[in-house]
Amino acid sequence: MRDWWLRTLLVLQRPRPVFVALRDTASESLGDRSEPVLAIVILAGIAVVLSTGTANHLLDDNEYDGLLVAIWAFIAGGIYGTFVYWIVGALLHIGAKALGSQGTYRRSRQVLAFAAAPIVLSLVAWPVKLALYGEDVFRRGGHDAGSGAHVFTGLLLAATAWSAVLLVIGVRSVHGWTWARALGACSLAVVGVVAIVLSSF
Repeated sequence: MRDWWLRTLLVLQRPRPVFVALRDTASESLGDRSEPVLAIVILAGIAVVLSTGTANHLLDDNEYDGLLVAIWAFIAGGIYGTFVYWIVGALLHIGAKALGSQGTYRRSRQVLAFAAAPIVLSLVAWPVKLALYGEDVFRRGGHDAGSGAHVFTGLLLAATAWSAVLLVIGVRSVHGWTWARALGACSLAVVGVVAIVLSSF
């Protein structure tokens, strides 16, 4: 299991060996990668929901405090991440099958999950954002409403673009396909991810 936790970091530097390892369909390997996949799905979901319009005014409601915001982020992020994992994973699987994939729906979902690692990485900007703006991050019209706050939105969009690139690399690596074929297989899923992320702002 430790190998798969290490691969969640390695996918950011050397993605091809990570995605090639997803070819292993042994039950032990499938079990070992389930926890890292779950962690990526939840954390990527949290990263996205924290950047939504809903999160931007949570503290306008006097019933919310810092603890409730954290609980909301975990629950909403888990739901959001799970939704994307299953729905966009299905789009990826449909696209891959249309181009001749013999892989399973599970493997398509896991390729998508590991490709989402850059979105998880975008969470490291949150301590900086909170240090700069404090609770205004979760209030409408706070000090974070200036142009500087758009830098953090840009970071998430850049992470999403990085994830889209990793997705194409992942499909190409796991199937041994050409770039064009991998891009074709990913096109439906990439459009779905971009639409979901952009609709969050």
